[in-house]
Amino acid sequence: MNTLIFRTFAPFLTVLMLVFSIFVLLRGHNEPGGGFIGGLIGAAAFAMYGIAFGVQAVRRAMVFHPMSVAGCGLLVSTLSGVISAPLGYPFMTGVWIYPTLGGIEVPLATVISFDIGVYLVVVGTFASIALALEERDDG
Repeated sequence: MNTLIFRTFAPFLTVLMLVFSIFVLLRGHNEPGGGFIGGLIGAAAFAMYGIAFGVQAVRRAMVFHPMSVAGCGLLVSTLSGVISAPLGYPFMTGVWIYPTLGGIEVPLATVISFDIGVYLVVVGTFASIALALEERDDG
C-alpha cells in the first residue's frame, strides 16, 4: 500500500489527525471524547505515517521513544489523582484552581491533566505496538 498518492497525502492526513486528536482530547472535558479516544486517533496518525514512510521516519518524527511518552503520561495521570490527598479530599477528586493570566481568570483542573496523561499513555502504548508490528512486517 505504498503508492505515490498515499505517500503524498500521508503527511497532510497525519497532521490533520493529530490536530483532531487534540481537539477531541480538549473537548472531552465537557462533551464526548477525552484522553482515550483522542489518544487512539493520535496513535492511528503515527501508524498511518509509518505505513507510508517506514518505522524509522516515525521514530524521527516522535522525538521521544513511544514508551517514554506512555510513562510520562502515567506519571501525569497519577499525580493528577494524588494532588487531592494532601488537600484532604479522596484520591482522584477533581481540584480546581483559578489563576489570573493577563487580567483574565483561567479555571484549571486536575481533570484535564488526568485526561492529558491518559492521552499520552494511549498514544505512547498504541504507537509502540503499531511500530513493533510494522518493524516485524519489514523484516
